[in-house]
This record gives sequence, structure tokens and C-alpha cells, in this order.
Amino acid sequence: MAGNYERVPVCLLRTNSSSNIKSSSSCIRSSRHVITGSTALIWLQFLPMAENEKAIATAQMPVTVGDVVASSCHSTAPPAVSVSDQQDSPRSSTPQDFTAEQTTQPYPRSPRLVRKANQTARPSAEVLSRLLEELQAERSRTEAHLQSLKKRSTDLSSIAEAMKQQIGERFESMRQALQKDEQEVLDSVEQDRRETAGRLNRVLKDWTQHLNQVQKNITSTKRALEQSGKEGVTDYTGDLSCHKKEGAAEEEIKMNEDRFQRLLKLLRNISKDLQAQLQRKTFLLDSLGVQIDKQTSHRQIAVAGDGRGMCLSSEPQPAPELPLQFERVYCALGSVAVVTGRHYWEVDVRGCSAWAVGATYGCIERKGKEKGAKLGRNRHSWCVELHDGRLSAWHNDRHVACRAGGHGPPRKVGVLLDYQRGRLAFYDARSMKLLQEFSAALTPVFDRMHHQFTAPVLPAFRFFKPQSRQLGPDRMEICDLRV
Repeated sequence: MAGNYERVPVCLLRTNSSSNIKSSSSCIRSSRHVITGSTALIWLQFLPMAENEKAIATAQMPVTVGDVVASSCHSTAPPAVSVSDQQDSPRSSTPQDFTAEQTTQPYPRSPRLVRKANQTARPSAEVLSRLLEELQAERSRTEAHLQSLKKRSTDLSSIAEAMKQQIGERFESMRQALQKDEQEVLDSVEQDRRETAGRLNRVLKDWTQHLNQVQKNITSTKRALEQSGKEGVTDYTGDLSCHKKEGAAEEEIKMNEDRFQRLLKLLRNISKDLQAQLQRKTFLLDSLGVQIDKQTSHRQIAVAGDGRGMCLSSEPQPAPELPLQFERVYCALGSVAVVTGRHYWEVDVRGCSAWAVGATYGCIERKGKEKGAKLGRNRHSWCVELHDGRLSAWHNDRHVACRAGGHGPPRKVGVLLDYQRGRLAFYDARSMKLLQEFSAALTPVFDRMHHQFTAPVLPAFRFFKPQSRQLGPDRMEICDLRV
């Protein structure tokens, strides 16, 4: 054949007329098939002989009969060759001992064919013994794992009961303390009642004696009056000065109302504090250990060694400028980003005259002093701030006024972040009064649809420019909430 081309027989398949015959199409130059009876012979014309081995290896990748026919329709096909011509041709060489094991199986094989092949396969006794050992080992491992899971399930119940018992003991201790204090208060009230009643009884006895004396005098006076018409008054035994004045001390005989009102006020405050502490207790279970990221803090913000305290100095810190550092706004960010769960932290702002505490995405601007770099003045941040003596909550350059739980601004600000629910709430950490909540359901003033967090959220802090008459630097400190 010219050009050192040759025809290489790839496979001889015995198949039904409707069966699929697959061969490779990646390196086919032309193909032709001749079917005699139920036997199909596929011949492939490949690249030159120097590339035959590589082409034959590639040709083992099967294609459908339709691919072969389509390939033959678009290439120059060699003359049709019958099976008889093939046997007489000196250039053709068909293996005489070609068996079914040498045929190329259809690919990919359907699950039905795989199951059929597995069913018809007959593994040896050695293979079956090894398989049996593996199955027995798997059964032992599964049984041990089930026992472990059952034990864990039983242990869960016992652990939960132990937890409930310990919690019940703590609450019982608090109930006993409350009951004891309640009994002491009730006893004190009863003691006050008895003392007041004793004093009042003495006064009552005195007035009863006076009433008896007056009654005797009335009787004596009547008798003397009856005798005066007959013989004149000869002997009068009554008391002529029978009038008794009410003493001022009698008005003071009453229970200690002032003490009682103070007691009610104290109990009211204790109740509020207890409710606040019980609510805070739930938040403290989700406390987040926040520290200041020094790479983000403004150069005039001095961060303490433990990373929790910071103050606004009058001069920049002797340190190089960093790319994540706020350039013009006195801001700093926390080092831990929240991406899931519920977290709580508190900030002590007693030593700061003007401040902002909030949260932000990491994409907040760091350079310049425009709204994009200020907490609450953009869509990427939220805050509660005290500025010019006014407490307000900010987001997306909108704000609402806030009222603290006490008579003045809060001394500590609590921040509760629930990432999955898109909820960010600020509290007066002393009274646990809600200052402002940002959420999709409870924030009509702000952009409601934005309150599903879409990026990691960082704690954020801001100092405002101090007043000229201020004595010392402003300070803020992240509270240590470890129990």
C-alpha cells in the first residue's frame, strides 16, 4: 500500500443485527464494515506505520456503529472487502484462533450487563474464603460500632439527667436563698407589727381606763345630782378634772411605712437586676473573646498589651502605616471575624466622652474620612454611638434615637450578634435594656432586606475627636467575660 499505510484488524465481533459495535474514533482516518450473516468485521485505516502502535492502542477506545458509519461517510473509504476476499488476500491476516475472550466489550457497560456478568462469574474457593473473612470482619466491626452508638445513646440520657440535676440544685439554692430572704423580710414586717401593736395596745389600755373613769364620774355625778334636789350636795366623789388630751406620741404609733417603701424599691431593683443577670447569663454562654487588631487601628489609638484596652492619644504612635489601617477616622476592628453562630461581647465605655460601638464587614473603607470609612454611615456597618451627649443607633447613614436603662448614658454596651438570623442587638449591659436591634423583622427605619449577613462580621470601635477642655484621653476596654 502506498505511503506505508496498512490495515490492522482490531476486533471481530459475533453479534445480532441490532447490537452495538464500538470502536475508537480519535485516530480513525477511515473505516468500513462488512456484515456476513451474524459476523461483523471492522477494519481501520490508521496513520503511517511509524505511528501504528500508538494508534492501535488509542483505537481500543470503543465507539458506536453509528460513529463508525458517520466516520466512513466523511472520509475516503477503501474498497469494500468481503470475508472471502479477505481470506484470499495476501496483504490481509486475520487471526485463525480468535476467541470471545479477545473481543472488546461494549463500553460503558450498563448496570444490567454488570449485574449479569457478576452473576455469571464463578469465583474460586480461595476468593470466596477471602470474601467470607472480609464479610465476617465487617460484621464484627459493624456490631461493635452499633454497640458503641447504643452506649452513647444511653450515656446521653444519663449525662442529660446529671446536667438537669446540677442545674436544678443551682436553682434550688437560689430559691432557698430567695425563700430565706423572703422569710426574713416577712419576719421583720411581723416584728414591726408586733412592736407597733404593743405600743398601740398600751395606749388603748390607757384610754380604756380613762373611759371607765369617765363612766364612774358620770354615775357619781348623776347620783349627786339626784341628791341635790332633796338635801343638797353633801358628798361628791367624782373627778371634776376628767378631760384627757390626745398625746402627739399616739400619732407616731404606726408601722414603719418609710422602711417598707424603701424595701419595696430595693426588691424592685433586685428583681430588675436579677432578670437582667438571668438574661445576661444566657448571653454569656455565647461570649466571644474579642481583641483589637492592631493592624487596623488608627495610629493615634494606643492598644494595650492584652489587646482589650485602648485609648486615643494626642500623638500618632511611632509605627509604619499599614494597608488595613484606618487613615483618618479614629477606628479599630476586632481580630476575630464572625461567620456563623451567636456571639456576645461587652465594651466598657465609662472612660470615654464620645464613642461608637458596632460591627462591620471587612470591606469597610480604611482610607479617607468619607462616609464609607465611618461606622453606621454605610451599608457595611452598624453601631450605637454617644456623640454630643446624644445616644443614637446608625446604619446606612440613617439613625434613630436611643434611651439607656438608667438616668444617663450606658457605662457598658453589650453586643449580641446572631449571624444565621441576621440579627444584631445592642444592650445596656448593666440593666440589659435593649438599646437598638437591627434585624429583618424589627427595623422599619433601616434597610430591612440588607439584614441577612453576606460576609464575615467584625467587632468595630470608634473614638470621636475629644473636646478641648477634656482632662485625660478617652479610653475603651473590651470586657473579659470568661466565667
